[in-house]
Amino acid sequence: MKNERSSGILLHITSLPGKYGIGTMGREAFDFVDFLVASGQKIWQILPLGHTGYGDSPYQCFSAFAGNPLLIDLDKLVEQELLAKSDLPTDSFGDEAVDFGQVFQYKFALLRKAYERFKANNNEVRELQFENFTKKNQFWLEDYAFFMALKNHFQGKAWSEWDKPLKTRDADTLERYRQHLADDIGFYRFLQFDFFRQWQELKAYANLNDIKIIGDIPLYVAGDSADAWSNPGIFDFDKELNPVTVAGVPPDYFSETGQLWGNPIYKWDVLQEQGFSWWIERVKANLVLYDIIRIDHFRGLAAYWSVPFGEKTAIKGEWIEAPGQELLEALYEALGELPIIAEDLGVITPDVVELRDGFDLPGMKILQFAFDSGEENDFMPHTFVKNCVVYTGTHDNDTTLGQFKSVRDSDRLLMKEYFGVDELDPAWSFIKLAWSSVANIAIAPLQDVLRLDTEARMNFPGKASGYWKWRYRKETLKAEHARELLKITRLYGRR
Repeated sequence: MKNERSSGILLHITSLPGKYGIGTMGREAFDFVDFLVASGQKIWQILPLGHTGYGDSPYQCFSAFAGNPLLIDLDKLVEQELLAKSDLPTDSFGDEAVDFGQVFQYKFALLRKAYERFKANNNEVRELQFENFTKKNQFWLEDYAFFMALKNHFQGKAWSEWDKPLKTRDADTLERYRQHLADDIGFYRFLQFDFFRQWQELKAYANLNDIKIIGDIPLYVAGDSADAWSNPGIFDFDKELNPVTVAGVPPDYFSETGQLWGNPIYKWDVLQEQGFSWWIERVKANLVLYDIIRIDHFRGLAAYWSVPFGEKTAIKGEWIEAPGQELLEALYEALGELPIIAEDLGVITPDVVELRDGFDLPGMKILQFAFDSGEENDFMPHTFVKNCVVYTGTHDNDTTLGQFKSVRDSDRLLMKEYFGVDELDPAWSFIKLAWSSVANIAIAPLQDVLRLDTEARMNFPGKASGYWKWRYRKETLKAEHARELLKITRLYGRR
């Protein structure tokens, strides 16, 4: 992927401000695009847009294809006359951290009301649009809608806990439930229709303003997902459809016991025999959502950490080779040259570098990792090649201000000597360092632009809950932020 010299901001949709407790694809999202334009940015990077489940992580979703209904904007439903203004919540949620449970409770009730009006309105154009959407997305939509209707019917139980005929997809049992839950299935289809309609409006506005969207493809899918339930043959399950092995990473910077993600591991031999058709459909769907896709945990395409199911930590795993070369060749043959960024962090071995460079994919550089005097690393800017993406930090890191406060004196001295870090404004010093580097793309989380401390951290790897909640207050993002970003963006030739 060849990129012009550019820069952008990392901010997930949920972190946008707004009236109803969570960022959405409404007015505030369009305003953020305007901010990017005013600040000279060319890129908006977001996290996965999937339908989140337990723990609220966008990296553990009920589908690798479906969008998150919680991101649907209610005011836009009013504009479509699917809701009345009097239906909207009267509580003032403000711009506080997302309370996912509260948002789910009120929002799904309103989305159900919108669905009832959608069915009753007899709008011929809209019905044809809905029909076209369902046909275009039939590869994944029916399984997802049925799966969600079943989960709702069984009060959220994981599919692994369903009765055996449903768990193993007995045809007669499926048909009986499909008829019984027909209206619920229609509801989940409708949610996806409206999600994609709203997202395409927002993405079109961004693209019209010369802003590209970078979005994530998590390497793995969640165990409790429509993907695993409807395609068990491509995952490492036993005859009872229980996992044999699960995914994670060995002990690393973030955790002494590694990270036990628990996602089912692919049967790569089966996927390869099928011509990687499931992966081709997945990437094709993501190219509808995003202009550039970042493959999260790219190193798992060279070799992956396989942990026996039932282990309490990720320590007792093993590296197993994966057919990443063959997968990428199949994707390129089916879809043409792909705009991919390789998330090549963690334990990076020569085979990962060979796979990344063989397809000329840009990797990632994290400045927060660069100035660790206790470890050798290739995150120092003088080691960069142009074909990379440099970040001050990512959604998995502390904010730059929070991280700077905790560094050793020797690391602080190294920063002083290397780039003259401003100890009163370290976040901005890091942003300037990123923008001044030779990396084709430079990205900073909005938290760093706003100089926020640890309380604004988005995620902490290895911790199952309590994160993903951060939102910024509308009044904190000011014209002066746009002006200072525009100044360095021009200064360092990124515009």
